[in-house]
Amino acid sequence: MTVLLYVLGVLAFALALVISIGLHELGHMIPAKKFGGKVTQYFVGFGPTVWSTQRGETEYGIKAIPLGGYVKIVGMLPPGGDDLADEVTTDADGNTVTKVRKSNTGMFAQLISDARAAEWETITAADSDRLFYKMPWWKKVIVMAGGPTVNLVIAFVLFLLIFGLYGVRSQEVDAGRPVVDEVSTCLLPYAESGRACTTSDNKTPAYLAGLKPGDTITAFGGQEITSWSQLRRLIRSNGDEKTALTYERDGQSITKQITTTVQARPTSANDETLTQVGFLGISPATHTVVTHGGPLFTLEQMGYMTKDSVVALAQLPVKVWGVGKAIVGVEPRAADSPISIVGGGRIAGEVSSQSDFPVAEKLAFLASLAAGFNLFIGLFNFVPLLPLDGGHIASALWEALRRGFARLFGRPDPGHVDAAKLLPVAYVVASALLVMGVVLIVGDLVVPVQMPAG
Repeated sequence: MTVLLYVLGVLAFALALVISIGLHELGHMIPAKKFGGKVTQYFVGFGPTVWSTQRGETEYGIKAIPLGGYVKIVGMLPPGGDDLADEVTTDADGNTVTKVRKSNTGMFAQLISDARAAEWETITAADSDRLFYKMPWWKKVIVMAGGPTVNLVIAFVLFLLIFGLYGVRSQEVDAGRPVVDEVSTCLLPYAESGRACTTSDNKTPAYLAGLKPGDTITAFGGQEITSWSQLRRLIRSNGDEKTALTYERDGQSITKQITTTVQARPTSANDETLTQVGFLGISPATHTVVTHGGPLFTLEQMGYMTKDSVVALAQLPVKVWGVGKAIVGVEPRAADSPISIVGGGRIAGEVSSQSDFPVAEKLAFLASLAAGFNLFIGLFNFVPLLPLDGGHIASALWEALRRGFARLFGRPDPGHVDAAKLLPVAYVVASALLVMGVVLIVGDLVVPVQMPAG
């Protein structure tokens, strides 16, 4: 049964991603067609074609590797001007027919001219008024922003369902004197919290002092303790000094001399900045508080998530480098390192197969996992670099800006932005994304992120 639930969890996560990819591509295709553009292909996945069908001028299909998708919009790249045209003629109806040169000098020039040639091989004279690059800039923005916007909408809908039906579960410390709920066995860096202890890890002061779950802390350093926040403040300010700790166990009061250690820990619950503070190694007893929310609450929470995601995007190359070092055994894999869809599928399977998780909690977790991926993918695609959607959006906005300035100062229309000139950047970015993707997939197979215990 456990194996079956694991497989069902993986399949559910994979299905959610495939649906998200398909809807993302619809976000591009629908407005492109509405604006008169010609879409010749709509595919989910890459690699060999598993299934396809022709509907009108568009071929719809599924490919073998579900790591993305694409729509083929005719005329993404302009021909590049008469200087790059091999032959410009007219057909029987008087339409201009452009044949783009297929070779050029220089590596980058060759890449650009080859891309133009491939683009224009399938363009006919009848397509002249339907080419993407000829669309007004605002239509280009809508077409290219449609895909990632759909991902953000999917994330919003899923989070709205989670917050409205299941709610946000948070843990609040029980009032009164703190009762020990958990004693950490070994000292671990904060970034590695949750991983299993090894023989080389030092023991925590709480473990060395013999503290056990159920003990009630009554005094620290001679001060009577009335709350967890008070105890936490005293522990953090104690540094690595020796002090007296008093606790009750089975109705008996016990006092021991302990020495706290110094460790880098978050400044507070709302500030993840690490600060060197005193550390004991206990967690207090808590109770679950459920908060339900509607659309405004969901937008507020997604605002916090967006801020965290933007920070994660900025740190992505460094984090992936850390995963690479973990693969070769230089350092353990950090608990907050990024994961690929392979890692996401594994986590979905593990959560689904855990017998101590209620069904509602499993469903909420799987939905939040899918929502989180959609939020990150949506934001990631807005990065203003080709081949991401944000690169095309940036090109369209630059076209609007320079044409606006030309009109303002009475200058000639500079024409359409030639996105082909940015293809070298696109190839570099695509190569970097491919490398990072491979590293994360290998990392998720070799040194997977460990799920927190319990």
